[in-house]
Amino acid sequence: MTRKKLLVTGGAGFIGGNFVQYMVNKYPQYDIYNLDLLTYAGDLTKHKEIQEKDNYFFVKADIADRETILNLFEKEQFDYVIHFAAESHVDRSITDPEVFVRTNVMGTQVLLDAARLNNITKFVHVSTDEVYGELDFNPTTFFTEETPLQPNSPYSASKASSDLLVRAYHETFGLPVNITRCSNNYGPYHFPEKLIPLTISRVLNDEKVPVYGDGKNIRDWLHVLDHCAAIDLVMHEGINGEVYNVGGHNERTNLEVVKTIISTLGKSEDLIEFVKDRLGHDKRYAIDPTKLENLGWKPTYTFETGIAQTIQWYLDNKEWWEQIISGEYQNYFQNQYSLK
Repeated sequence: MTRKKLLVTGGAGFIGGNFVQYMVNKYPQYDIYNLDLLTYAGDLTKHKEIQEKDNYFFVKADIADRETILNLFEKEQFDYVIHFAAESHVDRSITDPEVFVRTNVMGTQVLLDAARLNNITKFVHVSTDEVYGELDFNPTTFFTEETPLQPNSPYSASKASSDLLVRAYHETFGLPVNITRCSNNYGPYHFPEKLIPLTISRVLNDEKVPVYGDGKNIRDWLHVLDHCAAIDLVMHEGINGEVYNVGGHNERTNLEVVKTIISTLGKSEDLIEFVKDRLGHDKRYAIDPTKLENLGWKPTYTFETGIAQTIQWYLDNKEWWEQIISGEYQNYFQNQYSLK
């Protein structure tokens, strides 16, 4: 029996990295290819425990490099593409929108062409709830798969653009695709610039924790391993051409999240420092995941269990996030692969 080949783009990032580990360990009969350019948020140290496994392979490449990507697809003949690779930090998109368009839009289009030319079984495009824009504070309103796309930041606009390209390749060329749109993820290996790991690391170091505006912006939090299970299900069971929202049913204000972390670590709320609000800061995101639940998925983590586990993970893995903050992680690829 021929082994299935999965290409995971952005597998050195946070969500993609957790997904690579999930799939390598769950499906030893699948060959998992991790493609990543190793930009600032790409970290291979998280894969030390799987890098010697027979079904794990790493490819350093740029998804927007058409020649390299087309050659790779022709050589390997992938069965599945799970596309995480993206610039994803909203603040950085406000500072430098162009790089987001290149990676998130042009890179996605290159992958779609490669997938179309090589007859893949399924292309799963991992997107975000931010493409829907913002919700008001009415707790009965939620994003559904039919909610119009109204992105408010250069990041979310670039993701919405890539979503539309994926849909167009299905409608025009019959490419077997699914789009997943998730709420805010958290969990192990979250890059320290994001709210939860940033708060944990700063609180542990007794440093001020910056909170945008009044801290009342609401996000729906999804544990990354629940997200991995959702993508696994969509990859295998998703109806071609369909969008599936992935939400955790865990709405919290940013201030509540920060205070929970501070309380858990036994520190003072005096560490909170309110700062000027982010430009175009969406008030609230919340997802209705009924469609995905009808496919057979349900989250296993409550926010209480998930955040406690995540805080403990950061306590147990100080070496990992400290070398991220110091920048030392960026030398890992060179040291690990230079002689191979």
